[in-house]
Amino acid sequence: MLTGLSPDERSREILSLILHELDEDKAEDVVTIDLAGKSDIADAMVVASGRSQRHVSAMADKVMRRLKHAGFGRAKAEGAGASDWVLIDAEDVIVHLFRPEVRSFYNLERVWSEAAHAPIKTDA
Repeated sequence: MLTGLSPDERSREILSLILHELDEDKAEDVVTIDLAGKSDIADAMVVASGRSQRHVSAMADKVMRRLKHAGFGRAKAEGAGASDWVLIDAEDVIVHLFRPEVRSFYNLERVWSEAAHAPIKTDA
């Protein structure tokens, strides 16, 4: 599955896998923000909500297991203990899973959507 993938194909494959798993797990209000060419941290960011701490934790666990099973095993997760906000760094894709009230407090979509609409960075 991973052999011969270009960096763009790899990013798309990871994003597709994550979005599929979140759909399967009934994530709420899933938003994808394209960061390609806008940020060095990732090509895409996914923000989604779970109904409870347990739901957020279960979604994070399943995404991590699915990434590992697909050969993208270098992903790392932070915040899984409290499960109010879990960050998954899947290298090319960053995933933020929140309880709804925590998500509205931080409002990452607004901040990163504005960054994603900024002019493309150049080395000049």
